[in-house]
Amino acid sequence: MIIADLLDVALEELGVQELAGPVENTPRILEYFAAIGKGWVKTDETSWCSAVHNYIHKTAGYEYTGELTGRSWLDIGIHTNLPYKGCTVVFWYGTAANGGGPNGWRGHVGIWLRERGKYVYTLGGNQSNGYQISKYLKSRVLGYRIPKKRDII
Repeated sequence: MIIADLLDVALEELGVQELAGPVENTPRILEYFAAIGKGWVKTDETSWCSAVHNYIHKTAGYEYTGELTGRSWLDIGIHTNLPYKGCTVVFWYGTAANGGGPNGWRGHVGIWLRERGKYVYTLGGNQSNGYQISKYLKSRVLGYRIPKKRDII
């Protein structure tokens, strides 16, 4: 199974890249923040994986968190242990000392594409400062979520 409409929106963002340094900012990344009600964010140095994930889900007509934390996605959609292309995947990162680790608040979110060996491949934002495909250790996965369509009236 593939969530094609969500992936179609996501692929339009492929290649968006942060501008180097704290002075210049990528307008497209700031648009993600504004589109989800976080227009007060004025720098692409702010973690933006959840902002772009929210933007994509909102644009494609799926439920979204409206939050800037990757772990907020653990409460959206339907839990699954068998992800497929287009599902949300949430990871932990960092150490307990900086709010990370498996039980911390820090997280990362992306769109699940595949697993191979000990890695999970995701399409996501703020991955090496861009919207791109990256691989992460499967051991850092906190959960997989199947997106649910919003009731749009």
